[in-house]
Amino acid sequence: MNDDIILAIDQGTTSTRAMSFGQDGVPRHSIRREFVQHYPQAGWVEHDPEDIWRDTLATLTETAAADGGRVAAIGITNQRETLVVWDRATGEPVYKAIVWQDRRGAALCARLKAEGCEPLVRARTGLLLDPYFTATKLKWILDEVSGVRARAERGELAAGTIDSFLLWRLTGGKVHATDASNASRTMLFDIHRGVWDEELMRLFMVPANLLPEVRDNAAEFGETNVLGRPTLIGGMAGDQQAAAIGQACFARGDVKSTYGTGCFLLLNTGDHAVASEHGLLTTIAYRLSGRTTYALEGSIFVAGAAIKWLRDGIGIITHAADTHDLATRLDDNHGVYMVPAFVGLGAPHWDPAARATISGLTFDATGAHLARAALESVAYQTKDLIAAMSADGARDLRQVRVDGGMAANDWFCQFLADMLDSEVARPANIETTAAGAAFLAGMTAGMWRGPDDIAATWRADRTFVPQMTADKRAALNAGWQDAVRRTLSV
Repeated sequence: MNDDIILAIDQGTTSTRAMSFGQDGVPRHSIRREFVQHYPQAGWVEHDPEDIWRDTLATLTETAAADGGRVAAIGITNQRETLVVWDRATGEPVYKAIVWQDRRGAALCARLKAEGCEPLVRARTGLLLDPYFTATKLKWILDEVSGVRARAERGELAAGTIDSFLLWRLTGGKVHATDASNASRTMLFDIHRGVWDEELMRLFMVPANLLPEVRDNAAEFGETNVLGRPTLIGGMAGDQQAAAIGQACFARGDVKSTYGTGCFLLLNTGDHAVASEHGLLTTIAYRLSGRTTYALEGSIFVAGAAIKWLRDGIGIITHAADTHDLATRLDDNHGVYMVPAFVGLGAPHWDPAARATISGLTFDATGAHLARAALESVAYQTKDLIAAMSADGARDLRQVRVDGGMAANDWFCQFLADMLDSEVARPANIETTAAGAAFLAGMTAGMWRGPDDIAATWRADRTFVPQMTADKRAALNAGWQDAVRRTLSV
């Protein structure tokens, strides 16, 4: 099978890409397209599912043509928690996709918390009651879009995260399924029993017939003919779980942190679902051959999105890479801190009403200070997540494997190592999310036998070691904590 390739669909928050991989696990070709973000109201974020489908088809077929190898299987990874509801007969969405960043469910979550529902949600799903997750989005569409609830109750509609929608379209409407990792992010799935939870479906008033079948991450999800012949779809995983697989985080205690639009840090906890007492989520890392591996996760809503705001929102930079040069011009941050709560704060604060702040500005502050503050904010938030994991019992987190676009920034990786006081390992392939999807599909197709084969492909590009003094680290962190206190809504 050495001439075979695996194609990975990496459907993200701001772009869709397809990437081909050989048996060595090294990317061969990649095509990427950005798509439009829709902000109909403050705190609302939507995507057009047809944009996503169009770009998925285009990047998939173009990458396959550019590579020229025989496609053994296709894997899918996706932005998690983003919801689509569509017509089973036509495949047409009934409303735009409601994105994971969307906060329209905040009032519902507040009401359910006041009614004492959060302990049930936490016990079954490992999640907090927060509009970040899919259930509140689904209830909103069922309640607010004309005629949808009646159509859903008649069995005319299907609902799912982006992976389910793409699978439906790729298979011509033959398969309505998802994987265990994406299901675990809906706030409707019992991560211990591995089933859609009847009590939670009643709580959010979700008809069971809307929801997809849940399968292992490496499984036969169906076939697609979009490449001109039947091709196996052999793997699916939410983007952060796919990144953990791409980073070969298969051992208990392994940690990865992905820096894309947001930042998501996963700690493998093995077959034990650790209940966090410090604002972290308990989630499914992956399910292979029917066996579930769990993780603790810290979710930061804004990481690379802050850099995008510097570029598109206020025009301080032209390219994301400019932040490296701007940050290195300065000896220190001069007391300037950015708390990028543009859509609220995630772990460990979970404050949906918080909004972004920049503090410590003086007349000598420049664009370089803002660029550095944006980079630093991601490292500080990561440090908060590591501290929460340590408080929940994680020990000896000596190395964090990083990936995603920001991991290409040497200045950021060094500052991250300094603030965490631990090694930061950057892999030779920082596109680990796509790699994880490819590995899962390749396991189903027989290209890789299992985790050991995947781990053998992992290579470090560079390991960053701490260089900062403890006193300086403590002073910087104190300034950050003060900035966060000024930002919190309560």
